[in-house]
Amino acid sequence: MKNKDEIFKQQIELENEIVAAAEKSVSGIKNLLVKELILSIALDSKKHANMLSALLAIQSSTQPFIPEKISKDIEKNILQHIKLEQKAINSYKELLEEVENEQEKMIIQAIYHDELRHHALLKKIYNTIVEKETLDEGEIWEFIKDDIIPQF
Repeated sequence: MKNKDEIFKQQIELENEIVAAAEKSVSGIKNLLVKELILSIALDSKKHANMLSALLAIQSSTQPFIPEKISKDIEKNILQHIKLEQKAINSYKELLEEVENEQEKMIIQAIYHDELRHHALLKKIYNTIVEKETLDEGEIWEFIKDDIIPQF
């Protein structure tokens, strides 16, 4: 088996190739829905590349704790983010009850489930910061396991 860091680097390159291919493939597409669906896949690939880059970074260096001053700023900003996510959740839930078109409903439902995951993750991060004023690496891994990669 190859070195884990090398595999991460290869996967980052692959994910970036996927992003480039998706962006290139939509350059001439006039159908906005198809274009945005393909671009949403590109965004997921960009997220994957970013997460793999973070894995590489934490393997090569100790990650800093969050200082109290920054922790207070993060606390305030995350609280605002939680409120906005809740507003989005409420709006999408209402939309799901009103929309009759099955294709529209499928897309709105996917967005709604993303918002639910975002909201839950932000609440966990917020509660950790409020309670401890720091976020350690073990807690970050629990968030990832429970909320970002729920199948594990």
